[in-house]
Amino acid sequence: MTTFAEIAPLLEGQAIEVPSWAYGNSGTRFRVFGSPGTPRTVEEKIADAAAVNRFTGLAPMVSLHIPWDLVDDWAALKAYAEALGIGLGTINSNTFQDDDYKLGALTHTDPAVRRKAIDHHLSCIDVMDQTGSRDLKIWLAEGTNYPGQGDMRGRQDRLAESLGTIYERIGPDQRLVLEYKFFEPAFYHTDVPDWGTSYAHVSALGERALVCLDTGHHAPGTNIEFIVAQLLRLGKLGSFDFNSRFYADDDLIVGAADPFQLFRILVEVIRGGGYGPDSGVAFMLDQCHNIEKKIPGQIRSVLNVQEMTARALLVDTEALRVAQGAGDVLGANEIFMDAFYTDIRADLAGWREERGLAGDPLRAFAESGYQDKIEADRVGGTQAGWN
Repeated sequence: MTTFAEIAPLLEGQAIEVPSWAYGNSGTRFRVFGSPGTPRTVEEKIADAAAVNRFTGLAPMVSLHIPWDLVDDWAALKAYAEALGIGLGTINSNTFQDDDYKLGALTHTDPAVRRKAIDHHLSCIDVMDQTGSRDLKIWLAEGTNYPGQGDMRGRQDRLAESLGTIYERIGPDQRLVLEYKFFEPAFYHTDVPDWGTSYAHVSALGERALVCLDTGHHAPGTNIEFIVAQLLRLGKLGSFDFNSRFYADDDLIVGAADPFQLFRILVEVIRGGGYGPDSGVAFMLDQCHNIEKKIPGQIRSVLNVQEMTARALLVDTEALRVAQGAGDVLGANEIFMDAFYTDIRADLAGWREERGLAGDPLRAFAESGYQDKIEADRVGGTQAGWN
């Protein structure tokens, strides 16, 4: 079997973008919970994101959410982040917290509402121009709750037209990535419910429009790794939002629900050329839950992605190819499972220490006093959150 020493060089440079909103308050449909030390400004969010990178070496970028992270001086914010050792990454739009968008935004029947939603995205691209961000990520909380409530085909036509207007403004070095979610907050139909719908829209737009795959946005039993394989095969996988779900809602720590699923996904990512500095596929977290402390939760997630990436790299691909070609069903499965069951935590700890990082980043963070400091310092003001 492939050894850790053989795959160690391939772990160099792995980058997992963390979301600014992960450090704010979140909750359930019934209540948003506050917690000590929660950032009150985007600068404090960035400081917390930088802490994740400092202890793991895995999170050199932080994605921003507009309008939650709006500032007057983007150059100053970019310089602030860079002074902490990280960059500003994906810009995320928001058309789900405005009364005008109750019945749709980019799909709304009212041209004025659609224009407002389009202009919001154009403003996000203006932000990208100032931050140097490559990707505009769009997730749409649009759809209907009841049969007959809306014209599903008409909504698709309006969505295509709106996305086309946004895409025209995308710069030559920028990309539009369209996320999908099979339900919620719409419960009868969602306007972008699956990878096929997202693929259809981005294919019509052009080569700089791609699909964002959120690992928590699928029905139970969905073979997500097959979707990964297809999108890579078609050249349309732009980014991941890594998280977990158990029943309905997502945004839990990635790998918490099914580590084997995360492993299978990453096997297909690597097999399909979606891993590495030249792949173009962005690894991001979309995690924002309400009971764990925010920074350790992000540390746990990026470490989970790193560990399952390493295990996926351990797959003896030549032996697997031979077994598959010979029709050796159980032999092929054994090769696959051997890599998954390999415990490489000690190897990864040593790999980190060789690079001046803590072997156990979670323990190092706990012992650093950072959490105690922000809880003592961040008193007063308005805590950030999605309420």
